[in-house]
Amino acid sequence: MAGSTSVVMAALVANGAIAVMKFFGFLLTGSPSMLSETYHSISDTGNQVFLLIGIRYSTREPDREHPFGYGKAQFFYSFLVSVLLFGIAGWESLKHGYDKIMHPGHGAEAGGVIDFFGIVSFDPATFPVNPLWVNVTVLLGAIAFETYALAKANAELRRQMSEYGWGDLPEAFRQTSDVTTLTAFTEDAIALGGAAIALVGILLAEFTGNEIYDAIAATVIGLLLMGFALALAWQNKRLLLGESLPSDVEGRLRGAIRNHTGVAHVDGFRTMFIGANQVLVAADVSFDSELDTGDLNADIDQIERKLEEVDSRVKMVYIEPEV
Repeated sequence: MAGSTSVVMAALVANGAIAVMKFFGFLLTGSPSMLSETYHSISDTGNQVFLLIGIRYSTREPDREHPFGYGKAQFFYSFLVSVLLFGIAGWESLKHGYDKIMHPGHGAEAGGVIDFFGIVSFDPATFPVNPLWVNVTVLLGAIAFETYALAKANAELRRQMSEYGWGDLPEAFRQTSDVTTLTAFTEDAIALGGAAIALVGILLAEFTGNEIYDAIAATVIGLLLMGFALALAWQNKRLLLGESLPSDVEGRLRGAIRNHTGVAHVDGFRTMFIGANQVLVAADVSFDSELDTGDLNADIDQIERKLEEVDSRVKMVYIEPEV
């Protein structure tokens, strides 16, 4: 949990600073890709707030209404991030880029005073530095910030890969229940790619004199955001619906029960994620008919400890004894 929180905090600070810089760059130039990146960073900053709420909410103790705890709150808030914030930012970026492709030369890029939704007006001609280099500097700064945040998320994901034996990032993406770290990692990777795309689009527009490259960059950023929004929503769906541990992990847990002295057979075995790196295990176990009933509770306690040793994600164990 501490690892996830530090990852989210690093991304929150980085994205907040980047959003301000990108908005300033847009005010100077009216660049569609800079507006897309502003939407992107504002969205990412809001994402971190949602993720922090999810982390805090998930630490609440179990009660009568939620006897298995509030761990799934992280899945819910991560789902909101993917659908609402990623989706909205992606759609706005795509729409703005498409509009500039279909209607080039209109709006702030054509010169004169920039009016941002009737709230802020700014004349780039009064600025002492070429606005192009302001945008380039802002995007290079964004790349530096996002590289730092991505490194933090990657370190936490790599730690989990080592702990749970996942071979590569695609497998970790499919298997992890720590959707907070997964979402932060995805955000940072997309933000890094988006800043690079915006930089290429702005430079091509400047050196060719054709604004279409800037507008295309904004469109690509929007498509990128919307695509990953769907991917993250799908990953959260599997956990919200009650996904089990992978079959190989379940096999090791089942084996730990079966190999316990006094166990005759494992009749039923089920697992389900009830939070980030928190698993519920329920098993119907047939014990040896000659086993002393008074020893049954001690045996069940020993089995529970063995399961927790096999996989640290096991937090709740319910064993139904059959003699």
